[in-house]
Amino acid sequence: MPVKNSIFSKLTPKEPKFFPILKELSEVILTASDLMIESVGQCDHERSIDFYKKIKEQEKRGDVLSNRVFDELNHTFITPFDREDIHHLATTLDDVMDYINSAAKRIVLYNPKCMPESATQLAQLIKEDAVCISKAVDELDVLKKDAKTIKALCTELHDIENKADDVYEHFIIDLFEREKDGIEIVKLKEIMHELEKATNAAEHVGKIIKTIIVKYA
Repeated sequence: MPVKNSIFSKLTPKEPKFFPILKELSEVILTASDLMIESVGQCDHERSIDFYKKIKEQEKRGDVLSNRVFDELNHTFITPFDREDIHHLATTLDDVMDYINSAAKRIVLYNPKCMPESATQLAQLIKEDAVCISKAVDELDVLKKDAKTIKALCTELHDIENKADDVYEHFIIDLFEREKDGIEIVKLKEIMHELEKATNAAEHVGKIIKTIIVKYA
């Protein structure tokens, strides 16, 4: 090791807590995705409110965790990856959580007659996203040893997003063909759009992790 780098390593933290925080953030998404599946799978408004409250708790946890990442970035001189990549990853993980929360909130505010089957399909795809993200983030601290596995998970996130696009497009077609109530159309379209945006954000997480792989694997 060059003398300059050796001196820096002695003066700076050797084990910043980015990985445990990011892992916890991915687990928040995983918990929220399970709640979302339950939320869209029933038509009881009071239960929707209960699920939203639980999802909101996870969203608040996500905000706390992402802010902890930002604080670590401000207080750590040497980071395991580019600080911009870490910041971008934490922000996008938080985006996934925000979209899940936004969908749950709209279910409560708009109180649709009942959520379509395609909502359950999207929620299940979000759960698949959450599982992939959790596995990929869990491997980041051993990136050089397991880059192939992480890259495969990122590819899976892309494939899931394509499936979500198909589900959303078929939902839109079916909605305009079958639903005659204009207000109900607006309600369902907005809720489903938030769910679809969660899968877009999850794919973006995969792209960020792929960028990290290119730089460091």
